Amino acid sequence: MSKQPNANILWFLPTHGDGRYLGTGIGGREVNFNYLRQIAQAADQLGYFGVLLPTGRSCEDSWIVASSVAPFTERLRYLVAVRPGLQSPSVAARMTATLDRITNGRLLVNVVTGGDPVENKGDGIFLGHDERYEVTREFLGVYSDLLAGKTVNAEGKHIHVEGGKLLFPPVQAPRPPLYFGGSSDAGVDVAVDTVDKYLTWGEPPALVAEKIAKVREVASRRGRKLSFGIRLHVIVRETNDAAWRAANELIKHVSDETIALAQKNFARMDSVGQQRMAQLHGGQRDKLEIAPNLWAGVGLVRG
Repeated sequence: MSKQPNANILWFLPTHGDGRYLGTGIGGREVNFNYLRQIAQAADQLGYFGVLLPTGRSCEDSWIVASSVAPFTERLRYLVAVRPGLQSPSVAARMTATLDRITNGRLLVNVVTGGDPVENKGDGIFLGHDERYEVTREFLGVYSDLLAGKTVNAEGKHIHVEGGKLLFPPVQAPRPPLYFGGSSDAGVDVAVDTVDKYLTWGEPPALVAEKIAKVREVASRRGRKLSFGIRLHVIVRETNDAAWRAANELIKHVSDETIALAQKNFARMDSVGQQRMAQLHGGQRDKLEIAPNLWAGVGLVRG
């Protein structure tokens, strides 16, 4: 039997709060610095590769949280989001280089284009789906060149930079690794040209295999090779029955009204990845085991 490649396992910092149950305030825990630090230190001591910090208006700012927590850890990496369209690529490059230096090369970068039109408008972004990926492509071109030490002059459809330069380089060369999730054709098109690791949500194995094969094929045609990652919540118990009881326990306080409202909010999003997730269960409690031991219950109330 051939040896399988190792996987890097990342944990999660709940910068929007935490709790024992989904879709309810029962057993909820607010965000505070000491709790986030405690989680990061535990993940660091247990040998996890890194932690994901989510982004969006429902979360504490991921850059500030990472920079405040990182000094209390030794090896743990921090997967922090850059937001094309929300940030200037030059400013984002300086932030990236600084955080990479103060963590001694422990920064990972999550490129988030954004899939919620309502939240986008609140942040001042009024572009359609494919236009946002145009911005992402232009952003990453300038951003990556700056981090690689180049002087940048760029005039695109959305981004115009003259004499851009980074005076203090990152520790990781040519830049920290770029992570990216985008299931649409526009997202894949950008990913295969610009990033290092392509991400997918937890879908049935056949759908994941199909998506990875597509990305590999497009990347190969362009002379590039990407690695891959998947986001899953893992429920582990000593027996199968105990694990399923724990899964059902997570949603025992979720009402039908809460599910309906959450699914209505998800439906407004133009993210193809979110649409794929919603189609797995259709918001129905009796369709949550979408593959053997793969449970979509979290997707009832979380995007």
